[in-house]
Amino acid sequence: MALPLPSPDAQAASDALSDQLRAAIREAGGWLSFARFMELALYAPRLGYYAGGAHKFGAAGDFVTAPELTPLFAQAVAVQVAQGMAGSAPQVLEAGGGSGRLAADLLLALEARGALPDTYAILEVSGELAARQRDTIAAAAPHLLPRVHWLDRLPERWRGVVLGNEVLDAMPVQLVRWSDTGPQERGVALAEDGRFAFADRPAAGALAAGAARLAGDYGIAPGYLSEINLAAEAWMGEWGRRLEAGLVLLFDYGFPGREYYHPDRRAGTLMCHYRHHAHPDPFFLPGLQDITAHVDFTAMAEAAFTGGLDVLGYTGQAAFLYNCGLLDALAALPDENARLRATGAVHKLTSPAEMGELFKVLACGKGLAEPLVGFARHDRLAAL
Repeated sequence: MALPLPSPDAQAASDALSDQLRAAIREAGGWLSFARFMELALYAPRLGYYAGGAHKFGAAGDFVTAPELTPLFAQAVAVQVAQGMAGSAPQVLEAGGGSGRLAADLLLALEARGALPDTYAILEVSGELAARQRDTIAAAAPHLLPRVHWLDRLPERWRGVVLGNEVLDAMPVQLVRWSDTGPQERGVALAEDGRFAFADRPAAGALAAGAARLAGDYGIAPGYLSEINLAAEAWMGEWGRRLEAGLVLLFDYGFPGREYYHPDRRAGTLMCHYRHHAHPDPFFLPGLQDITAHVDFTAMAEAAFTGGLDVLGYTGQAAFLYNCGLLDALAALPDENARLRATGAVHKLTSPAEMGELFKVLACGKGLAEPLVGFARHDRLAAL
């Protein structure tokens, strides 16, 4: 498949990041873990995919997320967020705010419900994205912008709702190949011509222990290649320490562990996105493409529970949105043309062939007494 060529400026930025990556490999002795390679490709200052200036989200970017499709997504999510705040504190922290579309629409939806948070924090590591988020909110809801502030690290303590849409899949993953001699960590080295190349070495420490446990749990055979996301597991566990009361609500694409490590998925889930083209090459134009992996929701739930959170719900995105009144919100649109325009987006959000089944919703929390409305029907906690 031929992928679109970048502009000269974009190519120059990618070349500069490639030079940084080569230097990092050499400084590491000729071998760099794939997790570190992915971290630099996505987050290196000024040059990484999420740290650079290129548009990532929407029709002009590389992919479209659920909030970009229709405000009805945020209106449904607002039902669950309002319940989570009512049981804890009137605060929302959105991790990885994207274009700012979810924040803007969610604030307006919460205002319409009489459930505005006192503060809406956005945890964002990219200054370029933070500026874009501010512009989006200022254009859509300027009167609510004073409630919004930005964070560059996790708060030490939090009460309220933590919200993340496609956050876990953007965290750097370790690649593991199971072999007859034990689990191998797949990293990145340099070929003789200077190109990036995969190279394996024996896994060690927490990665080796995790790989051995997965092999026992799921019968993983030699030759199998997949991902383990220790960074996302640590992030989930951190909320057990930092969340005093409230709800952690996460939307992402992925599977429970038994499906994630199914024998038929023996090449893993690593995928790249460049100008609405999906392809498997993480070495293509570093800094200009997204690199992502699906989420093992069993691992996320176990990390949250081990960290001290209650695991409160797990279901498909379609079931969650239906439980939160998505179809009622669609029917309440003011005219037939508006309903017709929104129907296509709702179909994409909920169809089993689109986002409705591939995307899942995981809820964890602390100190919440009431069952969560988003999981009232078709909760799949038992699948984890």
